[in-house]
Amino acid sequence: MPRIADPRRRRDVVDAVIEQLARTGIGNFSLRALAEGLGQSTRVLTHHFADKEALVTAVLERLDEQQHQALRTTPGWDDPSVPVSTIVKATWERNLGPQELAATRLIREIEGLAAADRLSHPIPGFVRGRAEFVASCLVARGMQRDAALVKATMLNAAFSGLETDYLMTGDRERTETALDDLCAWIDASVGAQRTGDGAEGRDRDAREDR
Repeated sequence: MPRIADPRRRRDVVDAVIEQLARTGIGNFSLRALAEGLGQSTRVLTHHFADKEALVTAVLERLDEQQHQALRTTPGWDDPSVPVSTIVKATWERNLGPQELAATRLIREIEGLAAADRLSHPIPGFVRGRAEFVASCLVARGMQRDAALVKATMLNAAFSGLETDYLMTGDRERTETALDDLCAWIDASVGAQRTGDGAEGRDRDAREDR
């Protein structure tokens, strides 16, 4: 059993592990090889984690936390006057930028393993959590909650697919042209919702005046 350790030190270890796994992959690793990659002994890992399963759980939880921290620091996410497309494009640039690219690849690998039922750890926050975040942005811009979650699910699935396409092919021009179309669609969806709400309000006012 691992000894009780400083939570901040434990988080630092997890962050270092994530950086290493972003370089080597998470599909098949050993604690020994991981520790060697970190330039440490396995005792550094077993001090904080009972076993490999506990370490992977901590990695997934931390990645989920980091994703949501990044989303909530995206400028304009909570400002209804900022188009959703602006947030989408900022996220694209951040995910594929030099500081986040390795982590983005790791997250796509994890999601692929989960989809293939080759990951023994649940990761609902990776997908459902992102959809709920985007839905909250759409609700803030006037969309009904149920419709917002559906639109957010469609947007996130298409966005993830385009990221995967780019990571596999390196074809930035084609994927970003498709991203532009995706952004136009979500902005139009928000605009249609607002127009519809306005029309319903005018109809209601007209009925009340009669």
